[in-house]
Amino acid sequence: MAKNYYETLGVSKNATQDEIKSAYRKLVKQYHPDLHPGDEACAEKFKEINEAHEVLSDEKKRKNYDTFGDANGNPGFGGFGGGAGGFGGFEDIFSDFFGGFGGGRRSANVKTKGDDITLEVTLSFLDAAKGCKREITYTRNEPCRSCNGTGAKGGTAYQTCSRCNGTGQVQYTTGNGFFRQVSVRPCEECNGTGKKIIDACSDCKGKGYVKTTTKLEINIPAGADTGSYIRKAGFGEASRNGGPAGDLIIVMKVEPSKIFKRKNFDLYVELPIDFYTATLGGKVKVPLIDETMDYTIPEGTQSGKIFFVRGKGIKSSRGKGDLYIVVTVEVPTKISRAGRHALEQFKKETDIKQHPQMKQYKDNVEKMYGENPYEN
Repeated sequence: MAKNYYETLGVSKNATQDEIKSAYRKLVKQYHPDLHPGDEACAEKFKEINEAHEVLSDEKKRKNYDTFGDANGNPGFGGFGGGAGGFGGFEDIFSDFFGGFGGGRRSANVKTKGDDITLEVTLSFLDAAKGCKREITYTRNEPCRSCNGTGAKGGTAYQTCSRCNGTGQVQYTTGNGFFRQVSVRPCEECNGTGKKIIDACSDCKGKGYVKTTTKLEINIPAGADTGSYIRKAGFGEASRNGGPAGDLIIVMKVEPSKIFKRKNFDLYVELPIDFYTATLGGKVKVPLIDETMDYTIPEGTQSGKIFFVRGKGIKSSRGKGDLYIVVTVEVPTKISRAGRHALEQFKKETDIKQHPQMKQYKDNVEKMYGENPYEN
C-alpha cells in the first residue's frame, strides 16, 4: 500500500510549502531519536517523517508523487524512491532546534563563569546566635595571575582552531544508507574553546589556572542558622576559558543546644521548677545568649505555663527575637518522713476549690458516674 506522506506530516494535499515545513519542524522536535534514546518506534516514526518531507518539500518529487504515487514518477509504486538522497532540510531544522552545527554556534567564544565551590561550616549554638569569625582552608583551581586565566603567555597569544573553525564544536555523522545520526561534540583539538594557544603560559602550562590552597577568614553574622549561607564572589573554581571565577558558598550547620531551642530569632527555654516555687512563687535564674536574668515566678504557677519576655531572644541585623519560658513543675521522686508528714498536713488544710482543674475534673466525673475520683 502506498504511503500517504500528507497524513504522515499531518497536512492537507493542498498544503503550501510553508505549512509543510512548519509541520515537519514540529514533528522533528517531537520524535527526534536523541530525545528518545532506545525507542525503536520513535526512530521509525522519525524516519517516516523525513521520508515524507524529502518528497513533499521538492516540487518535482511532490508532483510525481501526486500523479503516480511515487517520487520518481514510477507508476504503481508507493513509498520513497530517493534511496540515499539525504534528509532534505533536516540539518536546517536540527540547527534551529539544537543550537546549530559548524558556524551556526559561537558559544565557544563566550567566556563562561567557573564552577562554584560549596563548603559546610559547623557552628556551636552560641557562636551562630552571637556571630563569630572563622578561618577556612580549601583547595581550588585559582585563575593564573601570570596569564589572567587565559592559558596563553601574556594573555593574548591565540589562533583560531582550524579543526572547528573557532566554534569549539565538531559535527559527527554516523550510519549508512537512508538513516543518518548527527551529533555534536566538543572539539578535541581546542577542548571546546574554539581557539588554540600559540605560546602557553609557563606558570599554568596553558591551563589558565593553578591548583592552590586558599585560606579565608569569614565573618558569620549573628543569627546564623542551619541552611543559611554566605557567598564569596570569585573564590570558586577558575573558568576554563578566561571568564570570571566561580563563587565560594559557605553553608552553616548549627549544633543543637542543651538549653535553648529556637524558632527563627525567638528563643525557647524549658525551665523546671519545684513544687514549692510553683506554689508560693519565687525568683529563678533564666539563661540568655550573653548572660542570665532573674525572673519572678508567680505563686500558683501550673506546669506547662509559658511566660513571654520581649526582645530577649537572638539579636541580629534584622531585629531582635523574643524569649519564651516554658515551665515544668517537677515533684520530688523521694521524700523524707518529716516531709511526708508535712505534705499530709498540707493536704488536710487544702480545699479542692484551690485546685480549679481538679475541681472541674471532679465535677465532670461525679456528674457522669456519681463518684468522687479523689476519695480513697
